[in-house]
Amino acid sequence: MAKVTVGLDAALVVEVMVPAGVGSPQDAVELVVCDDIARGHRTEVRTAAREDTLRAPEPKPQDTQG
Repeated sequence: MAKVTVGLDAALVVEVMVPAGVGSPQDAVELVVCDDIARGHRTEVRTAAREDTLRAPEPKPQDTQG
């Protein structure tokens, strides 16, 4: 996979490194990006499931025979 280099404010990176418990700025940024992508996928799955239930056709009432 291709690599990119991104310049970030050091304070911002430290804010990610400390709670994540990682010692490498690169690892910290990768964790944040991967987490954000995973969260997006989870949201897509939940949203799609909800839309499927909303779009389910309602059963038609049966005509009464008499």
